Amino acid sequence: MRCCFFSWLTWQRRRFRKPRHHHLPPQDSIAVLEFPDGLGPCACIIHFGGSSIRMQPGRLGVPLCCFATSALLGMLVLSPSTLAQTVVETPQQTNDRIRALSSTAHQAPHDYVIGNGDVIDVEVFDVKELSREMRVSQTGSIGIPLVPIRLHVGGLTEVQAEQKIGEVLEANGLVSHPQVSVSVKERKSKPITVVGAVQHAMVYQADRPVTILEVHAEAGGIANDAGDTVIVTRPSGEPSVDSSDPPSIGPEDPSAVKTPKESDAVASPPAPNEPPPLSNTITVNLNELLESGNAENNIILQAGDIVTVPHAGITYILGAVSKPGGYVMANDRSQMSTLKLLALSGGLSRTAKKDRAVILRMKKVLERTAEDVPLQPSDILYVPDSASKQAMYRALEFGLALGAGVALYRIAYR
Repeated sequence: MRCCFFSWLTWQRRRFRKPRHHHLPPQDSIAVLEFPDGLGPCACIIHFGGSSIRMQPGRLGVPLCCFATSALLGMLVLSPSTLAQTVVETPQQTNDRIRALSSTAHQAPHDYVIGNGDVIDVEVFDVKELSREMRVSQTGSIGIPLVPIRLHVGGLTEVQAEQKIGEVLEANGLVSHPQVSVSVKERKSKPITVVGAVQHAMVYQADRPVTILEVHAEAGGIANDAGDTVIVTRPSGEPSVDSSDPPSIGPEDPSAVKTPKESDAVASPPAPNEPPPLSNTITVNLNELLESGNAENNIILQAGDIVTVPHAGITYILGAVSKPGGYVMANDRSQMSTLKLLALSGGLSRTAKKDRAVILRMKKVLERTAEDVPLQPSDILYVPDSASKQAMYRALEFGLALGAGVALYRIAYR
């Protein structure tokens, strides 16, 4: 006689005479219902979890009790994990995309522009007294021995600084036809600070115009709990002299004839009661930048900028779910929704009251709707238990245990 293999999700026909291990799946949530020819017209054997139970419907008085019992077994072992899980992007994949996009966003190479705080090495051929390392002051000037004025080199390239120093030395009668070499030893004039939810917070000394993606790649990418935005805080005030387009100079450069009083002049500090100038803030959506790669969103940073990646908010889920708790909003680099949060929490329990789930929002309770409601940081999704479902499942468990006990008793004392 042919028999039927039963599980909660599938039906498949098999032969009874085959060894059991040939067709019994390894999952504990599968029950096998066998109808052997030698046990009577309605007798059956249930194989479940490595154990076997022989049922005799004639004695129990219910011809279909075997089928119902196996169905109950399938219902009781059905796990909420069968819910479809959302395919997400890992932080490592996001960081790989940041590196790939930053490598394509490099600006055209150009000479480094000397800025305030840099250390330069000035070498005058065959004149050791004039050759030395010196730091550029905050006004962009340096002092050369035997030259009565300070020389302004901020905003110049190395070649332009060489030309300017040579002209000043020759104009003051110190060296005839000087051969000057200028090189930057330390670059301290273009600091860009990267803080927040990144792998390595750092101060990046830019030697060329850099973008948001490039500094993120230098910082190792975003952290696992990074949010969806990047905030660039740009100090206000007069533009610095570290422009990417240095001015051209010539023999009649007026800066070469400045008096010491004019060159040493420093802007007066603000009055004690005057508030500090406000900073400019630029907010960039990181998701749009990574998805589109639009150069308009990948802005070029300036010296003194502070790049902050805020930490993502946390959404909480409580009640009749498999794994209640808090979940970071930026798991899949997109907006968290009700279904995604349920998938992350392992799905609803078997006693969940689906039509009574509510979202608790700060100072506001959303009305229950059928759409997939987007969640915000600090939201709480609460799924209550159903008392009627709990009572029903306990009654089924009790009935199943009672039926199994009676069957074992009948088999043992037949």
